Amino acid sequence: MLPYGRQNITEEDIAAVVAALRSDFLTQGPLVEEFERRFAATVGARHAVAVCNATAALHLAMRVAGIGPGDRVVTSPITFLSSANAAAYVGATPDFSDIDPVSITLDPEQLNTNWKDDTRAVLAVDYAGQACDMPAIAKVARARGAFVIEDACHAVGGAFHTTDGRAWRIGGHPWADATVFSFHPVKTMTSGEGGMLVTDRDDWAELARRLRSHGIERDPTRFVATAPPSDLGPWCYEMQDLGYNYRLTDLQCALGLSQLRRLESFIERRRQIVAAYNAAFADCDSLYVPQLRNSSDATTTSWHVYTVQVDFERIGINRTEMMAMLRSRGVGSQVLYIPVHLQPWYRRSFGYQPGKCPAAETFYSRALSLPLYPTMSDSDVAMVVDAVSAMPHITAASR
Repeated sequence: MLPYGRQNITEEDIAAVVAALRSDFLTQGPLVEEFERRFAATVGARHAVAVCNATAALHLAMRVAGIGPGDRVVTSPITFLSSANAAAYVGATPDFSDIDPVSITLDPEQLNTNWKDDTRAVLAVDYAGQACDMPAIAKVARARGAFVIEDACHAVGGAFHTTDGRAWRIGGHPWADATVFSFHPVKTMTSGEGGMLVTDRDDWAELARRLRSHGIERDPTRFVATAPPSDLGPWCYEMQDLGYNYRLTDLQCALGLSQLRRLESFIERRRQIVAAYNAAFADCDSLYVPQLRNSSDATTTSWHVYTVQVDFERIGINRTEMMAMLRSRGVGSQVLYIPVHLQPWYRRSFGYQPGKCPAAETFYSRALSLPLYPTMSDSDVAMVVDAVSAMPHITAASR
């Protein structure tokens, strides 16, 4: 059975984790700082703050931006729940703007048209690894004094081109105030679980590091109430903020560092598989391959998932039936995602209803993600193509 996603763990990865197990630190040790430093250099950011998962990183992004009750945070409906939940965690109102049907990312024109005065932040989601139109989104948001947070959980190691032809690394461009990445096992690289917040703002990075560890301050020169200066030892700390236990362990950072060294090879293989799928499915009836907003990004998109759109009415079977038929041929698939504004809690809490984001709802009705991960062989790719080609009214190009 080919799953839709799978981690790639090598003996080198295992050896790195074993070395961490044999070291003096299992958590809060030197590998955390090394992982942060190397990841920041990879994406071109000034600071990187490692945390236990990307949901925690999104929550911290809300906190460091000062988002809270009375504020609105606009994000894409085509994302995992945590993108919107992060706003709810801090008492803000999560809201949704419709997508560009080509890139499946926030549509800047829709964002501008539907802007509300209480919007304090836009959380732009890079679906499937393709970057949002970050310059256009930042133009809309910053003209109104709002922050831009980029949810790049699908886009580790990716980049995008601007109209002048320049390539900008995701996490290292000027149109986001902070960017969040995920290291879940099905993502481009993994630390088991884990996330990273990157930013060029010194104050945000400092606050995020403090909040990830219960709001604790350990620099005695900044203590305000604990003890007189004559009685301050290395054991002393102060809780300056109400923080969380969002730390990432040295074991996970060891794996992350090992995976980071192979990140480019992971991405290159993903691009090869996407190109093979696109060629095979280009002329398929009733099945539409993912598109890039900018053709130049074919060499820079990191491709976390491969999501096709299927005209189920035309092929005469529903999505559940197609997934079962694919599975009978050894091919797993997934649906990414149910539009968040249609989830029961969001309907009850904010009154969101079908029709709020029609492009996103249409995409969801047709979306099906096929297997995509670096250890897929060419014969695995051919197996997927054959399985999809066997569906009624779908004919793939010859290999």
